[in-house]
Amino acid sequence: MATLHKEIVIGAPRALVWDALRDIGALHTRLVPGFVVDTKLDGSDARMVTFGNGMVVREPILSIDNDRHRLAWCVEGGATTHYHAVIEVLDAPGGCRVVWTTDFLPHAAEAPIAGMQDQALSTMKRTLEAAAAR
Repeated sequence: MATLHKEIVIGAPRALVWDALRDIGALHTRLVPGFVVDTKLDGSDARMVTFGNGMVVREPILSIDNDRHRLAWCVEGGATTHYHAVIEVLDAPGGCRVVWTTDFLPHAAEAPIAGMQDQALSTMKRTLEAAAAR
């Protein structure tokens, strides 16, 4: 199984970043607008996500841990046969640190998934720092 581990420092309060991350139906408006163009809740424990590149996947939400500021989900659909991700928000000087770890199959999906994670984290940083400045 392939694993990607990405981190980024966001110049915004941990509480603001966590509030946007845990709002599972608002990826396209509060967290990564443009990278994700639509998010629809699918029951109480999943969401349908439409990415800017046109890909649509179902993401069952496995855990929203408010004490640890940790969200876990998996993906059904797309180019992987297995996809499990965890994102955590940790305190850091000047804001917070977002840590995103993804395990997936097949290994050949590593480059495209890494590119999407990089783009999502960049969009997240820009969006949340702008929100913090307001």
